[in-house]
Amino acid sequence: MEVTFSTGKLQKLCNSASKLRGDYGPRMAKLIQTRLSDLVAANHLGEFRNLPGRCHQLTADLRWHCALDLVHPDRLVFRSANDPLPLNDSGTLNWDKVTKIEIVAIGDYH
Repeated sequence: MEVTFSTGKLQKLCNSASKLRGDYGPRMAKLIQTRLSDLVAANHLGEFRNLPGRCHQLTADLRWHCALDLVHPDRLVFRSANDPLPLNDSGTLNWDKVTKIEIVAIGDYH
């Protein structure tokens, strides 16, 4: 998939192993890097339904966003960057058509 970032600061952080380790510690940094590598290697978001990381769609104010588990309670939060937003006939996100995502946050959104 094509992976972009909502801010330059977030992109810089995610593209630097040393900055990730400094901000999150070695365990979390490695997990963030693994999740990002998995996202880049995937053809579409649907591939994450059966992979580790419990990829799940969010609700309420974060509707249309998804998250991957990191070190509890933190998550890697992203949204589809496809335009238009790929929806099923039922109006839900069509995970198999999401081929571009934008990383918007790392943390606990609860």
